[in-house]
Amino acid sequence: MGSGKPRNIKRTLLASYLLIILVMILPTVYSMVVSRVYTGRYNRIIEAVNRANALGKMAKNDVCNEVWGIVSGLQRFEEGRQMELLRTIRTGIDEMMENASEQNMSVLEVASRTEQTLESYVGILEFQMRNGYTVAQNESIMEEIRGVASLLYDIFQNFIISEIQTASDTNRIIHRSFIYLTCIQLAICAIVLGISLYTSFAVSDTIQRPIHNMEQLSFRIASGDLSARAEQPHVKELDHLAENLNTMAGKIQGLIDENVREQKNLQKAEMKTLQAQITPHFLYNTFDTIIWLSEAGRTEDVIGITRAFSHFFRISLSKGHEWITVEQELEHVKSYLTIQKIRYENILSYEILADEGIGSIPMLKLLLQPLVENAIYHGIKNKRGRGHICVCARRVPASDMPGGGIEFKVADDGIGFTEERLAAVRAELQQKAGTEELHTVYGLYNVNKRLKLYYDVSVPFSIESEFGRGSCVSFTVPVDARGGQAER
Repeated sequence: MGSGKPRNIKRTLLASYLLIILVMILPTVYSMVVSRVYTGRYNRIIEAVNRANALGKMAKNDVCNEVWGIVSGLQRFEEGRQMELLRTIRTGIDEMMENASEQNMSVLEVASRTEQTLESYVGILEFQMRNGYTVAQNESIMEEIRGVASLLYDIFQNFIISEIQTASDTNRIIHRSFIYLTCIQLAICAIVLGISLYTSFAVSDTIQRPIHNMEQLSFRIASGDLSARAEQPHVKELDHLAENLNTMAGKIQGLIDENVREQKNLQKAEMKTLQAQITPHFLYNTFDTIIWLSEAGRTEDVIGITRAFSHFFRISLSKGHEWITVEQELEHVKSYLTIQKIRYENILSYEILADEGIGSIPMLKLLLQPLVENAIYHGIKNKRGRGHICVCARRVPASDMPGGGIEFKVADDGIGFTEERLAAVRAELQQKAGTEELHTVYGLYNVNKRLKLYYDVSVPFSIESEFGRGSCVSFTVPVDARGGQAER
């Protein structure tokens, strides 16, 4: 093999790659320019529409309400916000005129003059109020103010219609740009195809066999054969490539393991974020209950709910640890139910049952409370009359589960699910959706996701329900899943 061929191949490939990169950049640059220009235009239109709508409502509703309060004697002129609102409207119109198109500038100029007229009428009302004019005279001015405010609102609506038409025109331009971009992309595909064919014929047979060998190597690695290695092709342009492929084959398993660990860490961080989203809502409700009990003079209930609240968060935080004992988990859900029992004393009762000898077994924390919360808010509260919740923990023998396990159940006699809703809930728990799409199954999704994430074995998670009779959620965790004691 002569020394000229590799150099020619190198130059040919380099020139081909540079040309391909160049033609591929063109649609990207075009898309970026079009996107930047028209996104800015859309943003300006949306901002102008929102502002015009807000200013119109402010003139029609807020200003008129303030004037009515003054005329009816509910407040003095100096106490009203009418002048502040008018200044806000005037400032808003001025700022909108800075960015308005020529066709909308005339509309805003009319709006500015109308706002000045509105200010003058409000000034007349101020004069009449200070000089003791009759109620009929004041009401007459108030009607004038209402008429001008309504006119100003209509002007803003005309401005909004004009902006929407501008947005429609912009959309048509974007559509044409998309057609142009499609044509450019088709042309680029043809160019790339031609370059590829030229490069294919230009590449010498001396490198076809080594490339084929390395292609086979990549297939073997992709199939899981990490022991595969490529022979040195003794071609200058390919020696380093073969070397790097062999190095990659040696390190790929470690990279895969590291990636799995990183993904698990990321999911754990996401789950901690999901847990944190539950806390503020519970805090607000509990503090409101404490205030209500204190105002009602129910000192014993205040002490009880405060102690339960303190115990609840002591276990929730648990010094940042993710694993606690079964006893602590049951105490945690008991504290939560104590708080809710005080809040819903007329509709809620509960019991907690646990087998002996399981209290010291470690488990992932905060698994039961979301299920109990779900039972209360979507089961008991939707049922007329008193409801009951039962939390059970029982040992599962090694014959039923390798190494043994603990089965937890949260049952309620609330409203339950219809068959269609139950099927939908089970389907939602299996999907990979954002939490904003989960609606009423947020707590169930949180628990199910954390069970799958933290336990290396498959953890059964079951939902049974009958409409009008209640629901039961259960799961079983292995005893030795963590291989150690829970942090205290």
